Amino acid sequence: MDDLSPSDLKTILHSKRANLYYLEYCRVLVNGGRVEYVTEEGKQSLYWNIPIANTTAILLGTGTSVTQAAMREFAKAGVLVGFCGGGGTPLFAANEAEVAVSWLNSQSEYRPTEYLQQWVSFWFDDDKRLEAAIRFQKMRIAHIRRLWLGARMQRESGFELSESRLNGVLDSFETRLVECSSSNDVLAQEAVMTKALYKLAGNAVQYGDFTRAKGGSGVDTANRFLDHGNYLAYGLAATATWVMGLPHGLAVLHGKTRRGGLVFDVADLIKDALVLPSAFIAAMAGEEEQEFRQRIISAFQQAQAMDLMIDAIKEVAEALSEGRS
Repeated sequence: MDDLSPSDLKTILHSKRANLYYLEYCRVLVNGGRVEYVTEEGKQSLYWNIPIANTTAILLGTGTSVTQAAMREFAKAGVLVGFCGGGGTPLFAANEAEVAVSWLNSQSEYRPTEYLQQWVSFWFDDDKRLEAAIRFQKMRIAHIRRLWLGARMQRESGFELSESRLNGVLDSFETRLVECSSSNDVLAQEAVMTKALYKLAGNAVQYGDFTRAKGGSGVDTANRFLDHGNYLAYGLAATATWVMGLPHGLAVLHGKTRRGGLVFDVADLIKDALVLPSAFIAAMAGEEEQEFRQRIISAFQQAQAMDLMIDAIKEVAEALSEGRS
């Protein structure tokens, strides 16, 4: 068989790829021309193939190593690589303390420039950057409303959601967005909405008292699942911005001085819509980390989360670069 060229490996669009991997206690290497991860079982080494042409991002957890050859193949296929702790959280090698993630972007001199040029044409204008942040939040509201009230959630027998209360929370947030005059105003209103969504989801599954707490060994299952799912969302967001050719530092909401801020902005489009309810449902169902991870990845695929992110970036870039209101 002839060797595949890098262009052959990129025939599957990132928005259509099916895989997001978390690996631990293994070695990632190239074996016979394929990227594989190797696990030890007694005296036997087991080799498992990674379909890199159909993969968006790889998270390397506790006890992992990766060879230079494997990183070369990941780069050819446009796979983003990140390092994290056990169970997918926390991510580390920090660009920012809260995300604590270093996404290793594949290097290429042929990344698209169209959307980067559109983005920077408005990014230095404070008013337009605020408008972009508000546009993202309105998209976020629409995704929450559609997915929380959609058929998939209705099939979850343990998720008894009050539709009127959800609409009340979202309508209130959307109304208050109009009054925001700075990114700090938007962040403050976002915090109020998210706190209300935690309460709604907790009540929907009868979770009991809940307080959001990140990291640490003493946090409850819902908090651990929220961290885990959010970091997977960051992986998709980092991939989406890379595909569009946008540096992660060109944030519109999470601070223009934060190098990873745009990843937060884009991940917010689907975090509350998909990760938040799933974390509470999985916690009440007694799921293990691996089961929850598969639940979230399946939810991302069914909702076409990568497409939503890419389309949102396109829409905001095109609208604001052309000065449309």
